[in-house]
Amino acid sequence: MNSIYFKEEHNMLRDQIRRFVEQEVMPVAEQWEETGKVPREILQEMGELGFLGIRYPGEHGGSELDTLGSVILAEELGRSTFGGFAITVLVHTDMASPHLDNFGNKAQLAKYMPDIISGKKIAAVAVTEPDAGSDVSAMRTRAVKDGDHYVLNGTKMFITNGVHGDIFFVAAKTDPDAKASRSVSIFAVEKGTPGFTVGKSLKKMGWLSSDTAELIFDNCRVPAENLLGEENKGFYSIMRNFQNERLVLGAQAMGEATKAIELTIEYVTTRKAFGGVLFDKQVIRQRLASLAAQVEAGKQLVYHAAWLDAQGVDCIKEVSMAKAYCGELVNKVMYDCLQFHGGSGYIRESAIERMTRDARIQSIGGGATEVMLEEVSKRMVS
Repeated sequence: MNSIYFKEEHNMLRDQIRRFVEQEVMPVAEQWEETGKVPREILQEMGELGFLGIRYPGEHGGSELDTLGSVILAEELGRSTFGGFAITVLVHTDMASPHLDNFGNKAQLAKYMPDIISGKKIAAVAVTEPDAGSDVSAMRTRAVKDGDHYVLNGTKMFITNGVHGDIFFVAAKTDPDAKASRSVSIFAVEKGTPGFTVGKSLKKMGWLSSDTAELIFDNCRVPAENLLGEENKGFYSIMRNFQNERLVLGAQAMGEATKAIELTIEYVTTRKAFGGVLFDKQVIRQRLASLAAQVEAGKQLVYHAAWLDAQGVDCIKEVSMAKAYCGELVNKVMYDCLQFHGGSGYIRESAIERMTRDARIQSIGGGATEVMLEEVSKRMVS
């Protein structure tokens, strides 16, 4: 890909991920939709290839690339046509483990990061609750210091990798009387910790090969040494990584949209109708051309925001724009692409049917479009 944003190492990474997805994922991932789980062997193979530690330090097995590396990973996983597979990986690499990378001390990094990068341990992040999503201040889960432990009580909801994950980065209020920015802490909680259970596995409209869970903490005793960073400073960790999370979701959405258009071009140029093929119809080819232009604009918005982030520039407005635009656009693309597939697009065996269901969450998860537009609007008048 010729781009002002990508260097040779980025292009090599893209080629490697694309080959892996085409050879190791797409031929077999339909079964993962049935089992509701990405096989651990696949994740470990991705770890061996360096895909799970793109931006992490070399001392732990990472590749030390920049934000654009994460965007490439997300975009190429989006092209797999299996959103559940893509999000299983991206939660691990770019939504959960960054909390450890950003605020973990040397001992915590040495204990967990090598296994995370290798895929031996899969990570999840537990912030969302039944009554608290983007509004972190509404969080109710509590963590009370008791000697050399913290005792956690509360419920987390819609947690990706919640059923089959190994290490959970859990947000809880440690000072309920302080304002939100000074009341939340993050803890590393391992699977099997007494008092920590999976309440139930949640059935979803899409992302079927991704496991999603309700998590319950009932007098769960977590060693005080598992506190990430300083007590009551977890809000900043959450806010900091929201930008990364939203960027990769935007990139994933554009990967999905690009692949959907490719699949639809393939279909309409071979589907016989009215003495020719569907692509002979001006309305179809022009609408696909318009969608392709919009997707290209979305990609550039994501790339630019990632480039700004890689330069250390405050880019909350640009990231929020990208998330809002791409999350809505991918749904628009899927609607038209399924329409042009006709009846075959409505059948479960069709990739475009699955992709349409999977895409619906893109305007909701990681910050709903309405929340993103508020972030943009606040920065238009400041």
